[in-house]
Amino acid sequence: MTHLPDQGPQPGVHDLGYARLDTDRLERTGDAEVVYGAGKTPSQVVELLRTLHATHPGHAVLATRLTEEAQEAVTAALPDAVVDPVGRTAVLGEPGVLRGTVAVVAAGTSDAPVAAEAATTARVFGANVDVITDVGVAGLHRVLGVRERLDAADCLIVVAGMEGALPSVVGGLVGVPLVAVPTSVGYGASFGGLAALLGMLNSCAPGVSVVNIDNGFGAGVFAARVARQSIPRETKEA
Repeated sequence: MTHLPDQGPQPGVHDLGYARLDTDRLERTGDAEVVYGAGKTPSQVVELLRTLHATHPGHAVLATRLTEEAQEAVTAALPDAVVDPVGRTAVLGEPGVLRGTVAVVAAGTSDAPVAAEAATTARVFGANVDVITDVGVAGLHRVLGVRERLDAADCLIVVAGMEGALPSVVGGLVGVPLVAVPTSVGYGASFGGLAALLGMLNSCAPGVSVVNIDNGFGAGVFAARVARQSIPRETKEA
């Protein structure tokens, strides 16, 4: 078997042995790499967050899907980090200038973990965030009551389980770009969020895009990038 010679350290890569951090991602895309905590030990999560923050001291860095043990380790080792046990996230450092607004709309309290992950992600990725909770379709008057807040946003994240109908309702009320997030909330025939996913993919409302089941992170990144590049509202109305 032929072994290639050691090329030495690569520019833009911070090799920790178990992980090779993409430290050029911020310059390349405008957003720093994020630590996906699932499958990582608490000590690895701490080291990855600390290294990313040292590499990008002027930007917030994010870790997602943290176990309780990882959350406790981050709190103990990095006292400046903001840990959210609901969204299972940790943020180290302050976001830069926030541009545009993302409204995170959650159908029910059971959708809170995914909505919280989406809200934290959107803020870390540079957007202001307005969180609107418990406005599911079982009580349509609730979502109608927040229509002005929906219309004021530059991008919407609509989080729902069960049959996943809320994005269609919201998409029919306002003309704001919308990313729908199906959650694994519901009884047996919801198939762990598959029913909501299919319902959102088959939405008859225009302008609805869909991410994978429980993917609040992916929705947060998408929505923040839309909001950051949006035309200011006064220009839209001119």
